[in-house]
Amino acid sequence: MPTFTQTQLEAIAGALGDTPGGLTEGEISVLFEMASIPDPDAGLETRQRLFNAFADVQTTRNDRTHILAFICTAMRPERFAKEPERFEAMRDNVNRALALAGLVVSVDGKLEAVREASKLSEATRRARELRADLTYRDAHPEVMRFCQQELLADSYFPAVQEAVRGLADKVRRRTGLDGDGPDLVDRAFSGDPPLLAINTLASEGQAGEQMGFAELLKGLFAMFHDPAETEPRPHWHMSREDAEDLLGLISLIHRRIDAANMPRVM
Repeated sequence: MPTFTQTQLEAIAGALGDTPGGLTEGEISVLFEMASIPDPDAGLETRQRLFNAFADVQTTRNDRTHILAFICTAMRPERFAKEPERFEAMRDNVNRALALAGLVVSVDGKLEAVREASKLSEATRRARELRADLTYRDAHPEVMRFCQQELLADSYFPAVQEAVRGLADKVRRRTGLDGDGPDLVDRAFSGDPPLLAINTLASEGQAGEQMGFAELLKGLFAMFHDPAETEPRPHWHMSREDAEDLLGLISLIHRRIDAANMPRVM
């Protein structure tokens, strides 16, 4: 079994220790014990504590078995029974870090092998080029943050998918609603008046624009939804040009939501 590189260990430790929502100091202590990993640096900042412990046990044993055991134990879905949204957020972070090592945490919390990115430099190049093109297009800041090499290690699809999830998060933050997908869109943009309105709704044409905007959002969510456990995960061999066009559209939607008014609270 190959060992993790220093870069991979740093990314994994950063993902698991990411705050808010990452592992707490108490959780880390318990998980170290369960994975038989010594914890010589309990007083350190969370990410550095995880990295030091992972690096030490891998060097000592010359394998990554105990680190994999730690990840599997940390990502057991039953640990998140009372806060499932935390599990999905952590799984997304960890999977970005694991992408360059050819691993992924599945929806049931198991580690699975995937095609490893051929070179870190390839993912870095993709991130740099995409970031440059989106900067030229004056993309929304909440879209720019998805130009990460971890997301672009395999293709452009994960970056676009994460950006679409960011739209749902934006709607939830502005409205206080929960949920996802078409149901979230209907509750936010329908009603008389809706929770969010992209115009004054003063005419039939403006009402149509509101409806069309909602349908556009629904279409994006349908294209990039998370599949049911019984369905295969989507894998779109997306070109950079396709990604730029889609991220440009997502930027436009972000700006319209930013500028939207809330008629029910006015």
